[in-house]
Amino acid sequence: MRKLFNRIPLSLLIVLCLTLGLAPFTPEPHLLEKLKLLASGELTRLIDVFDLLLHGTPWILLVVKLILPLTSQAEQ
Repeated sequence: MRKLFNRIPLSLLIVLCLTLGLAPFTPEPHLLEKLKLLASGELTRLIDVFDLLLHGTPWILLVVKLILPLTSQAEQ
């Protein structure tokens, strides 16, 4: 698993987060809209869940990419 994340360039994940992760930019990013729906308990439609996964995946991958080196140092 670590080898897979090591092969993904950090710059690619940043670009994905700033484009797909925040698209569309107006009136508000889809990710923020879907997170608000999730927090209020109104995330019920399947398309909304798909949107949350689609726009949230780059952010999750970026966080994992940034945390993995920290955990490998702690194991040593």
